[in-house]
Amino acid sequence: MGELPLGYRFYPTEEELVSFYLRNQLEGQRQDMHRVVPVVDVYDIDPWQLPRLAGRLCHGDTEQWFFFAPRQEREARGGRPNRTTASGYWKATGSPGYVYSSDNRVIGVKKTMVFYNGKSPTGRKTKWKMNEYRAIQEEANPSNIAIPKLRHEFTLCRVYVISGSFRAFDRRPLEAMERPAGPSNSNLPDEAQAQPNDRTGPESGTQQPLWEWGQLNWP
Repeated sequence: MGELPLGYRFYPTEEELVSFYLRNQLEGQRQDMHRVVPVVDVYDIDPWQLPRLAGRLCHGDTEQWFFFAPRQEREARGGRPNRTTASGYWKATGSPGYVYSSDNRVIGVKKTMVFYNGKSPTGRKTKWKMNEYRAIQEEANPSNIAIPKLRHEFTLCRVYVISGSFRAFDRRPLEAMERPAGPSNSNLPDEAQAQPNDRTGPESGTQQPLWEWGQLNWP
């Protein structure tokens, strides 16, 4: 990874984030990646402070920032991760979904969160959002109904601000529109059980359940 010429931006696909960056981090390889995706305890820091902690090659980015987040000690002991900062807290929104490779393999799981100012549950919603990615232990075959097991040592977090402009971040090959039916989100582990306090997802405009990730150890 050399110095980027003027005008270039770090703008990876979700497949690249999971299959290359997160995989190499989990295997302890390619330390040069930290120039674009550093290791940061993102849940200890208010989101507006994160851009200045971005990788050296991404300091000029004003759109999105990427970080490897190590597993918290309390989570390693079987507890729930603490997503509370000095000014507010991160809250999950919508439902988790699979991340696919270009050849239709399930390679990870994505969860979306929104940052709220204040104390739960009365905080004020902000424009700061985060996609949290986890890799699976083995790349899954979409025809296999078995529930994938997740790697927990690190997550890869994409932090961004809702701007109202179109973003083509989740880029997939055109043939992905015609891919055969793979494992649906409803086949995500029983740990993804809908809770009684279902609410409307802000992006889809449809009724979206809040999910629990107890058995997946991804609360």
